[in-house]
Amino acid sequence: MIYVKRVVSIATFLLGMFLILLITSFIFVPKNNMKGFGIENVPANGILGEKVNTVDVLILGDSETYSAISPMEIWNQKGYTAYVCGTSAQTLEKSNEMLAKALKTQKPKIVILETNAIYRKIKFEKKLGKKLGDKFSVFRYHNRWKHIRMIDFYTIPEYTWSDDNKGFYYDTTVIPSTNLNYMAENKKNAVIPEQNMQDIKALKQTCDENGIRLILLSTPSTKNWNSRRHAAIDKLSNKLNCEYIDLNMDEHKLGIDWNQDTRDKGDHMNYYGAQKVTTFLAQYLEATGMLHDHRGDEVYDHWHDSYTRYIENIKKGESPS
Repeated sequence: MIYVKRVVSIATFLLGMFLILLITSFIFVPKNNMKGFGIENVPANGILGEKVNTVDVLILGDSETYSAISPMEIWNQKGYTAYVCGTSAQTLEKSNEMLAKALKTQKPKIVILETNAIYRKIKFEKKLGKKLGDKFSVFRYHNRWKHIRMIDFYTIPEYTWSDDNKGFYYDTTVIPSTNLNYMAENKKNAVIPEQNMQDIKALKQTCDENGIRLILLSTPSTKNWNSRRHAAIDKLSNKLNCEYIDLNMDEHKLGIDWNQDTRDKGDHMNYYGAQKVTTFLAQYLEATGMLHDHRGDEVYDHWHDSYTRYIENIKKGESPS
């Protein structure tokens, strides 16, 4: 009898804890995707506020993505709709999460993964924390406790906001790079962590299951890229049977000027470098023959409106966000 009571007590305690986590997670999860509601990675999560099935191209990866690719420029040049779901120090695990989140409301034809994330390791404790956060929102958004309102107790999330520049980070700072020989030949391959290999395979599988074309993209970076990493990603792309574009290679001839096109000594592109990367990407997307020009389609009028505000803010020297 004592043993049975203990089992019942433990089971009751665990059930109680589970219910508490469910209830508090419901309360703590942001009810909108605007900054004031406490959601993380606000620009990237602007994808949640886009009209259903209106995004052609989804871009995943770390800060290299939102520094180098401007979806509004793609819109202006080709009429394609792209959204950067890049986040700072994004791991492949996070990339998979952002893809799954976007696929709830979007059916992109193309997913672009910036390859720097493929080499980013994740510590066990962070991985565990993320798993808990995925299951119970209270672990991810526990810092919201000071801002809980009555409405959080009884409403479900409704995402209504989208970033005017679709995840792009506008910055005209110029800090040159002197590391101009960063792609010097090196016959060794860089090592991709085993867990990352599993994560990239999972991402490719998700793309395949949804009829999405996966493209691996290395944006220009004298700090993060080299010939060893290029060789390893080239080999990986063959295994995954997907395209690989390395904009650090001479054959693409972007005309990157490391005296003018980086904001932090070659780590990231600035606005001027992003214009060059984006123009190349827009032309590459056109060559796929998979996308349609949506300019003039009233369903996409909000993209025209976003572009107008984007340009107005750039003329003022302000961030289009």
